[in-house]
Amino acid sequence: MSPLVQTASLRVLVRGGGDLASGVAWRLYQSGFKVVITEIPEPLAVRRKVAFCEAVYDGQSVVEGVKAVLVEGPEQAGRVWDQGFIPVLVDPGAVCRHSIKPQVIVDAILAKKNLGTSAKDAPLVVALGPGFEAGKDAHFVVETQRGHNLGRVLTSGSAAPNTGVPGAVQGITSDRVLRAPASASWRNTVDIGDMVKKGDPVG
Repeated sequence: MSPLVQTASLRVLVRGGGDLASGVAWRLYQSGFKVVITEIPEPLAVRRKVAFCEAVYDGQSVVEGVKAVLVEGPEQAGRVWDQGFIPVLVDPGAVCRHSIKPQVIVDAILAKKNLGTSAKDAPLVVALGPGFEAGKDAHFVVETQRGHNLGRVLTSGSAAPNTGVPGAVQGITSDRVLRAPASASWRNTVDIGDMVKKGDPVG
């Protein structure tokens, strides 16, 4: 029996539709699982062009050839699965798990703390990043901090704590992240993917 046949009836709920969560959902979809994504009303993503959470704003999102479609409720998930897409629900508490009954839940919110996920939520619960203890909050925890242990599955203990400093890319850490100095509405003057140089206004 092929892996696709074995996984075709298995339902996986991914909490979070940001870039890392989308990578998880994409891979599970490619492996034949029925994936559903839950999100908050105003999703946050670092790399929006590769995040399924954009479906909350645009009605759909395509990442590397895989389409996610916004649905109003869990009863619509089956129709979207039949169409070959990933359903996305605005459901911050993942309440839909009671009706969808996933065999696996992956908490990929990356809030750096547990927002309510329990190892009792599904037969298998996997959590990404700090804020969870393997064997207590989830069955397994996946390390998300850049470095030698990135992607390591932990069967006990917790992922490395949040440092508050972005991982180094070509030796650059905090300087590669723009932070708003105050609460306000943001309007960009360049698009994602546009080339800019140091000092250019971006919004």
